Amino acid sequence: MSARRVRIGIDTGGTFTDVVAVDEETGRTTTTKTPSTPADPAEGFLTGVRKVLHLMDLDGSAITAVSHGTTVATNQLLEGKLDRIGFITTEGYESVLEIARQSVPDGYGNSYFWVKPPRIVPADLVRTVRGRLDHSGAEVRPFSEDDARAAARFFRDAGITTVGVCFLHSYADDAHERAMLAVLEAEHPGCVVSLSSQVLREYREYERSVTTLVDAAVKPKVGAYVTNIRRRLDEIAPGVPFYVMKSNGGVLSAGEVVHQPITTMLSGPAAGALGAALIAGTAGFDHVLTCDGGGTSTDVTVVIDGEPTLTTEGSVGDYPSKIPMIDVVTVGAGGGSIAWLSPEGTLKVGPKSAGADPGPMCYPNGGDQPTVTDAHVVLGRIPPHLLGGEIPLSPEAARAGLERLGADLDLSLERTATGILEISAWNQANALRQVTVARGLDVRDFTLTTFGGSGSLLACRLMDILGLPRTLVPPNPGNVSAFGLLTVDVRNDYVQTVVSAHTDLDLDRVTAVYADLVGQAEKALDGEGFERAEQRMQRTADLRYVGQAFEVRVPVPDGDLDRAATEQVAQAFHAAHRQLYGYDFATDPRQAVGWVNLRVSGIGPIRRPDLVELDPVDGGADRSVTGSRRVFFEDWVDTPTYDRPLLGPGDVIAGPAIIEEFGSTVPVHPGFVATVDSYGNLLLTKETGS
Repeated sequence: MSARRVRIGIDTGGTFTDVVAVDEETGRTTTTKTPSTPADPAEGFLTGVRKVLHLMDLDGSAITAVSHGTTVATNQLLEGKLDRIGFITTEGYESVLEIARQSVPDGYGNSYFWVKPPRIVPADLVRTVRGRLDHSGAEVRPFSEDDARAAARFFRDAGITTVGVCFLHSYADDAHERAMLAVLEAEHPGCVVSLSSQVLREYREYERSVTTLVDAAVKPKVGAYVTNIRRRLDEIAPGVPFYVMKSNGGVLSAGEVVHQPITTMLSGPAAGALGAALIAGTAGFDHVLTCDGGGTSTDVTVVIDGEPTLTTEGSVGDYPSKIPMIDVVTVGAGGGSIAWLSPEGTLKVGPKSAGADPGPMCYPNGGDQPTVTDAHVVLGRIPPHLLGGEIPLSPEAARAGLERLGADLDLSLERTATGILEISAWNQANALRQVTVARGLDVRDFTLTTFGGSGSLLACRLMDILGLPRTLVPPNPGNVSAFGLLTVDVRNDYVQTVVSAHTDLDLDRVTAVYADLVGQAEKALDGEGFERAEQRMQRTADLRYVGQAFEVRVPVPDGDLDRAATEQVAQAFHAAHRQLYGYDFATDPRQAVGWVNLRVSGIGPIRRPDLVELDPVDGGADRSVTGSRRVFFEDWVDTPTYDRPLLGPGDVIAGPAIIEEFGSTVPVHPGFVATVDSYGNLLLTKETGS
């Protein structure tokens, strides 16, 4: 039995599985990576656990908890690999999915070209049930058990084993949906069912329907995946607590995740944003843009005062999902993004990716199309191997592919490769603008924090494009998402729609609804093993001006809700509206404020790992020079290479330089300087006067 105790975070990406283990006594971390196994993601997960234990010379008895970020649900939705599912709704609303919302992506000028994506459930698999509630939950028409039995038997006979149920106004009262569930359990035992009143107790029938159906669609695969890992993890560390990252910035035990699979969408990006927020905050930066560059895509988000921005207006692929999620913008600009020619003959990069299999052309068994990674290799920006030599790269294969592409464009090899990286950088810059400029924020007020295997490769170019003051690159940047998994609390979100004008707000009803939501949160956290004294409750509300179609979320103070407290909420709404949209009606009594949704987040705090300061090191940065190679920036330059683990606090490296470590590379362009801070972060800034 080992005396040392470690917690492990594992982030499964499209190309690599990243692993971080934190020694609970010293706070020091051990990191590693292993190739992802898309055919069986659990295999890469368990390989990572064994690999990091081997590096630490420990066995499974040392593990105190494992936290996991997974892309299983996200990838299933992005790839459209959904099994046939059924939909049961209120009579007269069978076309809610077809009608959807009166909106066209990129504006109505796109109406001539846009093709509405296929519905998540085709019309022949929609069944309706008589019965009706009004918006207050009062029964207008009784529930028809005959219709319910007919619907259940139809799906049983058709072999449909997954069903979503969304009845009109069931956010106000779930009696009809519970009655439908009882019928399904009796007539179609074994059927996987998602009820809208359990997935999203919020008004707007289309979004609630789609969110419920997405939950149902991913439930079998996520459930099987998590259960499989739990079983196989028990072979290494029997009974060890196993948490899965949620989109809202919290984690949940694996046993509960199988009942709430939709909450795992954007699981990995959420962990990365939180890990980067903690690292940057410790380094002294409170306004942070996170840029997580992987093999397939780049995820960006905003962090202010240590808290990533949350939204309920997100979507994955073609499917809007109103669950709370960290406001992540994803762009297909990763290391494996493929460079291709459009029919018009212009160069494009992404969103299609070579992924882990076959991978970029320079990989040992790589694909036949050039990628961003191939461009970096040809220009000397990354070494001719990855993961400390585990994956040898072939610059010759990459060069051949880029020369073929360059011939079609009538460009030299260097200009072709540089063009690919320039397009990729602008794709990332546009994503960063979406989470700042489009939200009323000045991008120049933020520190860029780059991580992920490819996140830091274009950092200097992004600073030029966006006018950013600095970039922070954490140690082991490829493992920040896995590290982030160890920094997050257990978190559950609950919502109840209560539509009311601010002046007519029924304080007794609002207080009762909040008490009910808090009770649900407390019960869930009790089940996760948290004492009541440890639990924290955060209250928020969605408000809007009467007549608006969208709401703004603002905090609700703790304690009793009296008129003074609700007026404080209204003033917070005016201020938030002004920041988002540039105006408000705080002084115009003719424009009424309305309350829409009440929300509670129940938080069970988990001990965060300590960030350890580096010991001082004698001498200057020259101690870490490993050699040099020719690198193309504006021209070919003989460029020194540095081994990052040998750098010490206070070291300064002027570009051009290449700083390398296991899992990632940081090219320091001419005119830029990299400074090592006391925690081992690299701070990239422009040279004075450049």
